[in-house]
Amino acid sequence: MKAKKGLATLVLLAAAVVASFAYLAIDYRALLSAQALGSMGRFIAEFFPPDLSWPFVGKVAWGALQTLAVAVVGTLIATLLGAALALPAAGRWGRPARAASRLLLNALRSVPELVWAALMVLAVGLGPFAGALALALHTTGVLGRLYAETLENATPEPQRALVQSGAGVLVAFAYGTLPLAVPQWLAYALYRCEMNIRMAAVLGFVGAGGLGQMLYFHLSLFQQAQASTTLIAMFLLVFAVDASSGRVRKGM
Repeated sequence: MKAKKGLATLVLLAAAVVASFAYLAIDYRALLSAQALGSMGRFIAEFFPPDLSWPFVGKVAWGALQTLAVAVVGTLIATLLGAALALPAAGRWGRPARAASRLLLNALRSVPELVWAALMVLAVGLGPFAGALALALHTTGVLGRLYAETLENATPEPQRALVQSGAGVLVAFAYGTLPLAVPQWLAYALYRCEMNIRMAAVLGFVGAGGLGQMLYFHLSLFQQAQASTTLIAMFLLVFAVDASSGRVRKGM
């Protein structure tokens, strides 16, 4: 029975993929024609060599720091809010609070970061503050759900033993359950920070500052050499953050 259901699911997925390609009606012959390939080659060639003049490199470095700050601040806010919402979402305050907090977390993470950024730009204006708020709102929904599931899956024996020994509920939670959850919480926060670095670089396209805004500006003016330098900075920033975060997670 399970094999038949699995086969039926695969057939439906294959049919959906085929229908998607048919609906899009992509002309692959035109895409891979000599004229199209030549145009793509000329476009790529315009990005070389990148602009490595010191004044512009300084601007790019400042944009990279701004992007990093947006991601870190947004993740930090989301970590605190997610931890606060995880308690009721894990059922610690009763079923009504659990349902309400989970609904809020679902609503926060159902809106993509770019949409939040567009809304925050309208609310607080252009700049990195809008980007930090956008990342904080979406990431709160993600981390809050992950934190709540961590609490639900934590073994209850240590907290139960402390309560039976006469400790209060708050003390029992702080010393029995929280030490089991915090390492996983930190690992989730670091992973989301990596993702937010990438997203912070994209949010600049809607006016949230950083490298993304620089990239959008130079591409709109057809300044491919400057855009190439910005893209290199994005790659180096993401690579450095990924390597650093990976080492921290391994040491936890």
